[in-house]
Amino acid sequence: MATSAASASTATPTTSTVSPTPSVPLPISHLSEGANPFVPIPGMEEASLKIFQSQVLLPFSLSDGSMHAFLGPFSNPSKKKTHNDLLPEDDSTLPFVYSPTIDLSLFSDTAKMFRAFPPPKDKHIQWLEHIEASKQSIWKEAGIFDFVQLSKYDLNVFDPQMLLSSVFFWNRETRAFEFPCGFVCPTLLDIVAITRLKPLGDRYLPDTLEEEIPMTETSIVWDKKTYSTFVSAHHGEEGTPVTDSEHIAFLLYWLSACVFCTPSLQVPKYYYTLAQALHLKKKICLSKLLLASFYNCLDEASKSLFRETGPRNLTGPLWLLQLWLNAIFEKKLKLLPLQASIRYNLEGARLTALTPKKKIC
Repeated sequence: MATSAASASTATPTTSTVSPTPSVPLPISHLSEGANPFVPIPGMEEASLKIFQSQVLLPFSLSDGSMHAFLGPFSNPSKKKTHNDLLPEDDSTLPFVYSPTIDLSLFSDTAKMFRAFPPPKDKHIQWLEHIEASKQSIWKEAGIFDFVQLSKYDLNVFDPQMLLSSVFFWNRETRAFEFPCGFVCPTLLDIVAITRLKPLGDRYLPDTLEEEIPMTETSIVWDKKTYSTFVSAHHGEEGTPVTDSEHIAFLLYWLSACVFCTPSLQVPKYYYTLAQALHLKKKICLSKLLLASFYNCLDEASKSLFRETGPRNLTGPLWLLQLWLNAIFEKKLKLLPLQASIRYNLEGARLTALTPKKKIC
């Protein structure tokens, strides 16, 4: 929509003629040389002029009293498109003002509902430090060193009431939280600030990414898929060199358990190509991949909470939702004196200390 900055009281326009058709000349006026052109009000009867002004010109005045106008035009309601390509409608989304009362008894077992949260750091901290001693240069070159450090903190701690309450405000049409203050949604810069991942990098396309290290040539034990058994099967002994297979196995575990939080609580094969790419120092844009997964898990959580038979277990990187909410509502959350005195090198690590420590049902 174009705007005109025409002022009837101060401007002396000069007029030139441009003819879109041979028979109907269209006058175009300029306030001064180089200024934006505007179309002056055509001469017409008073009744027609009122209709023209109400439909085409949107008047407004400045503090000095000079009158200006935004140019329309107003579309004909009969020709308005009902299909919205920009914000496609989701018939399954309930409005935020609805009559059924939420049955809070559905959320009695929140520990089971959020069981896909990352495991406690004690489950993998020794393996992480064992791998880090010899592979941190690879992590730095791949741009994931700081993000891996986040797994040394309490990502497994969460506030179920805080998470569930926020998900009820998630709108799957607008892909945003519709809070009383307005629309709020996680952004790529939020991911960068929390995880220190880079916002740029190569796009991850698993179907086109070559398997430079065939899965069959590694010593990964695929029948040990649960997190605890996978760690036990692949954690090398202290003092022994870290092999490529062990490093890829660790990245597989880290991606499955601490980043994307798989619903099966197992290490799946479909993260192998990504783990291999990071092992080979490829600069994958993990921040965009994480943000996309975050939005997808919010959509799935929103659908789950409104199921008539009760919500399913919530999966995906909801740990990121907890840290993001901690940052949004930081002024409402209080740190203990000891926690407040700690200096954190990573913003995500500081945000873990803000999570309210409540008893889980």
